[in-house]
Amino acid sequence: MSTATLTSKGQITIPVAVRNHLKVDAGDRVEFVLIAPGRYEFMASNSEVSVLKGMFGPAKKVVSIEAMNAAIAERAGAAR
Repeated sequence: MSTATLTSKGQITIPVAVRNHLKVDAGDRVEFVLIAPGRYEFMASNSEVSVLKGMFGPAKKVVSIEAMNAAIAERAGAAR
């Protein structure tokens, strides 16, 4: 298990093994996701959006941009 120390400025140095495993480098973004009370998951957010393609299988129905915009406008109007 890798550990790090929090500085007085609220900063930590991510151990080299963790940086290498997550493939993060200086300037890359990371996320802290609350997964349970008092427990966070630290993850790299440097992946391309294209890695999500096919994650949920083929689309069950094709929807046009116009139909999406109409649905958004309808819901936004109903929320007021």
